[in-house]
Amino acid sequence: MTVPSPSSVPGAIPASVDAVEPVLAEVVRSGFVEGRHRGALVALDADGSVAFSMGDVTRPVFPRSTTKPAQAVATLRAGVDLDGELLALAAASHSGEGFHLDGVRKILAAAGLDPAALRTPAQFPFGEQAFEDYLRGGKAPDPLVMNCSGKHAGWLAACVANGWDTETYLAPAHPLQQLVLRTIEELADERVAHLGVDGCGAPVPAISLTGLARLFRSMVSTCAGSPQRRVAAAMQAYPEYVAGTGRVDTLVMRGVPGLIAKMGAEGVQGVALPDGRALAFKVDDGGVRVLGPILAAALRRLGVDAPVLDEIAEVPLLGGGVQVGAIRAAFAA
Repeated sequence: MTVPSPSSVPGAIPASVDAVEPVLAEVVRSGFVEGRHRGALVALDADGSVAFSMGDVTRPVFPRSTTKPAQAVATLRAGVDLDGELLALAAASHSGEGFHLDGVRKILAAAGLDPAALRTPAQFPFGEQAFEDYLRGGKAPDPLVMNCSGKHAGWLAACVANGWDTETYLAPAHPLQQLVLRTIEELADERVAHLGVDGCGAPVPAISLTGLARLFRSMVSTCAGSPQRRVAAAMQAYPEYVAGTGRVDTLVMRGVPGLIAKMGAEGVQGVALPDGRALAFKVDDGGVRVLGPILAAALRRLGVDAPVLDEIAEVPLLGGGVQVGAIRAAFAA
């Protein structure tokens, strides 16, 4: 498959969408709704049929980092022997904590590389506590610290394993990126509608939310030992490596046995349950602070009951240091 460059893809997705999506979350302060977050959401039953949906779940969106589990599947298909926490890290948007950075170094070292091979932009840690600790240490932004460095390390290992060029591994026409694109299309069961550039510099394919939900369902629905199940098992066993301490993805994977979850920039979330139920949603304004409340309500509507859902169901709003409201889902669980 020949992958066109982002600028040459025909049928570019328009910058704005005319349809008004439903309200998924509300910002309620002192009993007054001061803000609303609109978007679209789809949930699949265990057999793959649509359980419920809100908004237009067929239009293409950039799923951003929610496709990292599929990108890790491509890494395995390229012949890289990753397992355990290092495989979870290949599917991660990590917080930049010490154990994350040590894991990235291990993946690179096993391929005979060092962090200088990374083509990630230099950044500070993604996690709040990790960011504060990093600043106290007087450290500068670093490509190793960028939240996608685990994925990139796995990709570089794939390049070494196959004799592919490691300098241009982010180019859309590179054999690695062609493999990644084919894998995403296969797992989503639809063709990529548009190709852009993600925050880490990698190609980002536009697919529908329904396709994204199918992608997550495929991670838990294939036979044991498949690359999809291996990635899912690693995420389930090592959720801190997929996200970080205190992050929503970590909390929900710890709190709901067998569940896998992956957030993405601009308010995207994908989830799969071990029985094949899955969901995906996107907040149109890109707000990630509402991911927990929307996710909790959607999982409850799918029939999930777990204490962790109470923990993520609301984001407190403070006034004078005291809680005066909350961000909460705007649809019935």
